[in-house]
Amino acid sequence: MSLSDCKYGSNPPKDHNHSLHSLPMAENYGKKSVRTFFDFRHTNVQANLDVKCIPLLFLTNLQRIPKVKVVSFLLGLTLTFLIMASYILMWDKKGLLFTPSPYQLRPAVFLTGTATAAVSSEKNLIDMKMLVKIISSKQEYTPRRVPDEKDIIETDGHLFSAIPRYFLPGIKSPCWYEEFSSELSTDPYRRNLFTLRSKSFKTVCDHLKTKFHQHLHHRDGKDFRLRCLPYFYIIGQPKCGTTDLFHRLLLHPELKFNTMKEPHWWTRKRFGYIRFKDGFQESFPVEDYLDLFDLAAHNIQEGISGNSSGAHRTLQLITGEASASTMWDNQAWSYLHGDREEETGPPFLAQDFIHAVQPDAKIIIMLRDPVERLYSDYLYFKMANKSAEDFHQKVTESVQLFQSCLSGRSLRSCVYNTSLSNVMPVRLNLGMYIVFLLDWLTVFHQEQILVLRLEDYAANLKVTIKKVFDFLSVGPLSEQVEAALTKQPMSNTRRAADRNLGPMLPSTRELLSKFHQPFNHKLASVLGNKAFLWRNT
Repeated sequence: MSLSDCKYGSNPPKDHNHSLHSLPMAENYGKKSVRTFFDFRHTNVQANLDVKCIPLLFLTNLQRIPKVKVVSFLLGLTLTFLIMASYILMWDKKGLLFTPSPYQLRPAVFLTGTATAAVSSEKNLIDMKMLVKIISSKQEYTPRRVPDEKDIIETDGHLFSAIPRYFLPGIKSPCWYEEFSSELSTDPYRRNLFTLRSKSFKTVCDHLKTKFHQHLHHRDGKDFRLRCLPYFYIIGQPKCGTTDLFHRLLLHPELKFNTMKEPHWWTRKRFGYIRFKDGFQESFPVEDYLDLFDLAAHNIQEGISGNSSGAHRTLQLITGEASASTMWDNQAWSYLHGDREEETGPPFLAQDFIHAVQPDAKIIIMLRDPVERLYSDYLYFKMANKSAEDFHQKVTESVQLFQSCLSGRSLRSCVYNTSLSNVMPVRLNLGMYIVFLLDWLTVFHQEQILVLRLEDYAANLKVTIKKVFDFLSVGPLSEQVEAALTKQPMSNTRRAADRNLGPMLPSTRELLSKFHQPFNHKLASVLGNKAFLWRNT
């Protein structure tokens, strides 16, 4: 058919000329015609050609296009296709294009909105029965090899030169005398990095420095200051009630004088990290950490000097800290040593250093049903579009990522793996309590570790608190103090806006319950307490 044989439609030809100064109006926004690579508007052919003429017009206009443009278009189209295929096939969130991800997954199906409520774990792409079998089979692993003490000391010689091997007798807290430098005589806290980030601690330091010299110990013409470490550590886990427990313990007359709950020194700040996403900032020296316990040290020194009315009670003062990262967070080693920890886990753990400087330390762990802990953790962080459906999607993706890691690595290395942790949408690994507990038991005796359940703490506060006081070997409370302790409102509770989101979806609970089942069974077995199965939660 020739071009002249084509028939026009009933509409008359339209003028396609537009003013160069015309602008799209609001009512026409989104309706503007787009000129494609093969645009017929500026030819002598009408826009409403009969469909039979389109192939012929296509070929006619194609001949007028330079071959260079055609080749360029095809190359661009091919390159775009290859890039999109690379992202889809590799699904690597962190690596370069065409670089395989260590966590290649099967395609995932995520439902949004109310449709998620109808999803059951059996219909998911995750084979939970198989995954539980894999986890159970990998739980029987050889305990970690504890590093030699000389290797631990070599990593931080200053730490072990600042803290002596033995502490003062007759004092319950781990304390010692440190020669006081005259360089700090005007303000011993002026260099402390904690004061820059905590107004409350700076206020304490401003008070301490006014009477600092009155608490020095004089011997052989030299001045010495009393230094103390925490007597106990509440080490975890996040969203398990550690904040509330810590503040109630401070009501005991022998547990006062703490100036900061969560210094996060053993896991982060001593390495120069405050938040890992912000990168390296500045290392907090051990002296700054010890300053946190100076208020207790000054009170103990008054008892030693006989300046206190209750000298014996003063010598029994203890102090502690409650950084909820201490139990699990050893990510700093991956930033310091690159990929060295990826296969076997971190070369050193926080407990290696705590035990090396303080082998008699008391360790308190507060745990919670890991299913509820994860949802509370998700709600705690401020983010847009939080919902039960979004939580379900993030949980599903995290479980898939962990399953993928287990296909080529040990259970323990996946739990500690920093790269995996960074790509997980929710902190699933923090609920695998038994892996962390077993590592703490490689350096501390089980008698030194008290493991509590938040559910028991909430149901019977008096009984649980008494268990903690007995563990710390502190005297009984007066009726007045006990009444104040039990009436104190709960700390760090869920925000009203987060409570309004309601509970997690039943399908999410089912998936997480099955996932954590083998971890909980092992935990209950090690602790000899079936309550840690969390069957009735």
